[in-house]
Amino acid sequence: MKNIIITGTSRGIGYELALQFANAGHQVLAISRKTPQAFIENSNITCLSIDLSDENEMHKVENFLSNSWKNVDIIIHNAGSLICKPFETLTQTDFENIYKVNVFGVANLTRVCIPYLQKGSHVVTISSMGGVQGSLKFAGLAAYSSSKGAVITLSELLAEEYKERGISFNVLALGAVQTEMLQEAFPGYEAPISANEMANYIFDFALTGNKYYNGKVLQVSSTNP
Repeated sequence: MKNIIITGTSRGIGYELALQFANAGHQVLAISRKTPQAFIENSNITCLSIDLSDENEMHKVENFLSNSWKNVDIIIHNAGSLICKPFETLTQTDFENIYKVNVFGVANLTRVCIPYLQKGSHVVTISSMGGVQGSLKFAGLAAYSSSKGAVITLSELLAEEYKERGISFNVLALGAVQTEMLQEAFPGYEAPISANEMANYIFDFALTGNKYYNGKVLQVSSTNP
């Protein structure tokens, strides 16, 4: 059984993933600002309330890993922040808030975990088709989509930097998934894939994808965008 860190677990894909891994017998460290009741009742899930936009809160992860797990097999960077506004109205503060979660949060958590990753560990970053697919993007997502492009490059670089240690870094660029975050940004939009269905795919990829890929970006979408 594996030790798995998942961020953004209070709802949507992250919530479904945490339950899937825990119910399969794996140990899960669920990181989010809110703790779902279902996690408290699951003996395979440990919850940490962390604001990923605050680098100072990363010591909570460091303390847990040094005192409990000692090693990490899988990290799934699933947490994301989204703002949908016309570009002319986006401020630097808007960009900073998005990047603090979507980019700096990924970098900071990975850095804390590096000493606990070992040969065969797999770091999966959840990006978006908005970060890779030319101009086929939702309008209004300049901050969000550009941040998702940034973590793609970060993952590619880390795959190269840590390949000698046998640590794999891959990115899944997701298309539209029916989540609360999508509904908040685009009320009424109907995505073709549910959060649970996407979690099923990510579950399998996190466990086995590093046998076939390293430093790769896989586009997981049946539609444009």
